[in-house]
Amino acid sequence: MSVKDSNAELSTITYDRDKIEQNASSIYEAIVVMGKRAEQINAEIRAELHNKLDEFAVHNSTLEEVFENKEQIEISKHYEKLPKPTSIAIREWLDEEIYYRKTDERN
Repeated sequence: MSVKDSNAELSTITYDRDKIEQNASSIYEAIVVMGKRAEQINAEIRAELHNKLDEFAVHNSTLEEVFENKEQIEISKHYEKLPKPTSIAIREWLDEEIYYRKTDERN
């Protein structure tokens, strides 16, 4: 699923703890999995944003820089309107779109 196509909440809401805990052995395990997925999503969004902004990067100051800055501002505003990575991760968890596995526990 693309981050831009996500139907995640844009604002903070309360989730049913039982639904979150349903696919894990504990609420803590679910939170760890969603947290790690949120970090992955954040890295993807950040890389995409930096790639788009690098297209407009100018290393010398010219009069054209004013117009380029407007384009950079528009791109930044678009990314600010996207749902937060945590919200996307929670939505993916509740929709059972996250695959995770436990590593071997060796003592």
